[in-house]
Amino acid sequence: MDSRAFRNAMGRFATGVTVITTKIGEEIHGMTANAFMSVSLEPKLITVSIDNRANMLTKLHKSNKFAVNVLTDTQQDISMHFANQAKRCEEIPFEILHCVPIIQDALVSVVCEVEQAFEVGDHTLFIGKVIAMESNQGSPLTFYKGQYGKYEPAEYVN
Repeated sequence: MDSRAFRNAMGRFATGVTVITTKIGEEIHGMTANAFMSVSLEPKLITVSIDNRANMLTKLHKSNKFAVNVLTDTQQDISMHFANQAKRCEEIPFEILHCVPIIQDALVSVVCEVEQAFEVGDHTLFIGKVIAMESNQGSPLTFYKGQYGKYEPAEYVN
C-alpha cells in the first residue's frame, strides 16, 4: 500500500486541531498536531502521537510535561504558525498553568505529565497524566482532507 494513499485516506477522518506546547528553561516550544485522544477517565490520561523526526520529540522527553491546546475556529493562524518549521513563539499569547505554557483563549488546554512514551512505527505515543485543565467558550477549528474548517452541528433527521 502506498504511504501517500494511506495518508490521504486517514485525512478523511475529520479532527479538531491542537497545538502541543512545552517549556524548557525559559524557552517555549509548540507543534500543531491532530493525533490526540482521551485514553482514560480514571486516572485521567490522554495520548498524543509525535513523528520520530519531529523536533518536539526530544523536547517532550526532556521537559516531561506538556499541554494539549484545542484551538478555536478563530485560531487558525496559530495552528499555521506551529505547523511550519519557524516556530518562534514571541507573538503567540501564552499563559502559564502548572509551569507549562498554554495558548490563551484556546477552547481547551490540558496540562499533562508524561506518564509513558512508546515508540510505535515511525511515531512515539506519549501518554500524559492530566494535572490541570482550562476550558473556554467558542467553536472548534476542524481539519479535513488537508483543509481547515469550522464545526456546524447537523440537523437531526428521522
